[in-house]
Amino acid sequence: MTAPAPTCSRCGRARAAETDPLATLAWVSTKENGEQRWLCPDCARNHVRDIEGKLPDEYW
Repeated sequence: MTAPAPTCSRCGRARAAETDPLATLAWVSTKENGEQRWLCPDCARNHVRDIEGKLPDEYW
C-alpha cells in the first residue's frame, strides 16, 4: 500500500499534480508538533522567513 501524495499545508496543492520532476524535488517537508507537513515550492518561497525562524540558534 502506498501513502497518499503529499499536499501543501498552506494552499492545498497536490504534489502528484506536478509534471516537472524538478518541481517535485522542490517541495519542502517540515515537522510541526510531531506532524509532517509539506509546502509546495511557491508557498515555501513566500514563507521562507517563517521557515528560517524555526531553525535553532546553532544553525546561524
